[in-house]
Amino acid sequence: MRRGWNSLREAIAGSPQDFTRGSLNRAVYMLAVPMILEMGMESVFAVADAFFVSRLGADALATVGLAESMLTMVYGVALGISMGTTAMIARRIGEKRPHEASQVAVQAVGLAVVLALATGVPAYLNAAGLLRLMGASEAIIATGAGYTGILLGTNLVIMLLFVHNAIFRGAGDASFAMRALWLANGINLVLDPCLIFGLGPFPELGLTGAAVATTIGRGSGVIFQFWLLRSGRGRIQVRREDWRLRKAILLRLVRLSSSGAGQFLVATASWVALIRIVATFGSTAVAAYTLAIRIILFALLPAFGVSMAAATLVGQNLGAGNPRRAELSVWLTGLYTSVFLAGVMVLFLLSGDSLVRIFTQDPILVAQAAACLRVISYGYIFYSWGMVLTQAFNGAGDTMTPLRMNLACFWGCQIPLAWLLAKHTTLASTGVFWSVAVSETLLAFTAVALFRRGGWKKKMV
Repeated sequence: MRRGWNSLREAIAGSPQDFTRGSLNRAVYMLAVPMILEMGMESVFAVADAFFVSRLGADALATVGLAESMLTMVYGVALGISMGTTAMIARRIGEKRPHEASQVAVQAVGLAVVLALATGVPAYLNAAGLLRLMGASEAIIATGAGYTGILLGTNLVIMLLFVHNAIFRGAGDASFAMRALWLANGINLVLDPCLIFGLGPFPELGLTGAAVATTIGRGSGVIFQFWLLRSGRGRIQVRREDWRLRKAILLRLVRLSSSGAGQFLVATASWVALIRIVATFGSTAVAAYTLAIRIILFALLPAFGVSMAAATLVGQNLGAGNPRRAELSVWLTGLYTSVFLAGVMVLFLLSGDSLVRIFTQDPILVAQAAACLRVISYGYIFYSWGMVLTQAFNGAGDTMTPLRMNLACFWGCQIPLAWLLAKHTTLASTGVFWSVAVSETLLAFTAVALFRRGGWKKKMV
């Protein structure tokens, strides 16, 4: 018991580790724990804003939803850069070339800054027009243009928060990424009610206050990340001489990042298509699907954290010239993830109704949302392998293979199957849920087959 507690404290605190040797079980644990906590912290931003903003009325809450939907594009770009960054940083660390890893870090930060400024400034100046384009009413535009403009206009802090944490994860300093999110969320949670409602000496900014609080919180996290990169406390120390353009590194990063962003955007577009099909069955079906997906995503957070550990282990061990250890780390990570998701599947099958009733007592909504939980959970064990193997490809620098898999399984299978089952069988909206289980299972089998071929071991990044 004490040994387990000490390991947990060490994983959270962070300590120098060489993930290219020693126990793989320990390596997965030391990386996965802080990554799980990091992902949990990232989700708190949207939840905290929605919690406090809901006190301002339906229009304010609708603005948060619309702004978040537009920020999805920012997240896609940030995640794309993050995938490429983690792969290249992990490879350099595994090769015992930390100075070159620092050069990659600088190029990633520079790329994020350029893209954020190129999109943020126009978005800030045209916030009202973007809301109108999203179908917002004039009332929502009047109250939400300031909020939307600040969030979209300061997307630089979002991009840097993602990219810096990708640098830390690739280097194996996952606890640094976790701490940055803790700091950012702590500040946001304190400032949100103060700036929204004007508590104490703070001005009452209403909905705009939520955007200001979130930006200050994220900005504080970014400043902390910069300090960590400069301090040399981790495996990477960015020095003044590193801050210059290196064209060859930047071009490789752009190539990896573009297909990484494509993975996210393909998956997002598929989700939009599915909810569009569900919408043809009425608002109750949409509400049930939305509620079930939120429960599912929350339950998947630990699995996402473990799967991200696979990316770091693959990249570092390939860099160390040990592809066998890289492959073993993926199978081990996949095993742990599948065991966890098997437990989640049992929970959803046995207690789906009870979980949904935490959020609503509407019997029709409970029945439909619980059905969604159960049907989608049938593919969980397979989904765990698809998740881990996708991250393994990304960690190896093979970001095109997951992109192709997403295109084939989501656009080629999931969307047509959802339409067929929902519209041409008696399953109705439940057919959409079955399409998710089937397509995720197909993705897993495809990923296993491609991974076993071993082409990812030869990728140069």
